[in-house]
Amino acid sequence: MVKKIKIFNSDVEYEVDYRNVKYPRLEFKTGKLHLILPRNYEGEDKLLHNHKKWILKKYKLIGSAIKASKKKKLNNLSVSELKRLIVDYIDDNSKLVKPNRVAFKTMKSKWGSCSTSKTLTFNTLLRYLPRSLIQYVVYHEITHLREKKHNSKFWNLVSKKFKNYRSKEKDLFIYWFLIQETKSKKN
Repeated sequence: MVKKIKIFNSDVEYEVDYRNVKYPRLEFKTGKLHLILPRNYEGEDKLLHNHKKWILKKYKLIGSAIKASKKKKLNNLSVSELKRLIVDYIDDNSKLVKPNRVAFKTMKSKWGSCSTSKTLTFNTLLRYLPRSLIQYVVYHEITHLREKKHNSKFWNLVSKKFKNYRSKEKDLFIYWFLIQETKSKKN
């Protein structure tokens, strides 16, 4: 069920999901506020009130990304073209450490991942991005083979190849919402 909360002058829609979790959390992974709450949790209003500044900040950030997405265009590589492109980028950029496996699947909230078993998994939605962003995502995941966390060492490694990585991250955020918008229009 969709609910609304008024935060300052903005009406923010949210959904609540009760699960077998120990602690409550707030997520904006897909652009909508989602409360993940333990079963029988009774502090929903307090949780929202305590995090209203964070909620408003994320809400505005997503709003500006959606607005910026109107100026972007999607590419449309086939999945097989995407796979070849990514494998080529991996071969070109993984001199020091190589993945044990490369996988592809459609993911709900991220462009790629790196497992502890050194499997790199890439979102097939990358096929809609410009090649420069695909290349960035591949390099980002390859870097996780050397440094797992998004800490200063990780970003220093990324910045050696992509000085403008913050701009790339912002573009990925913008494209995410453009793809979601395009998908919802098709359904």
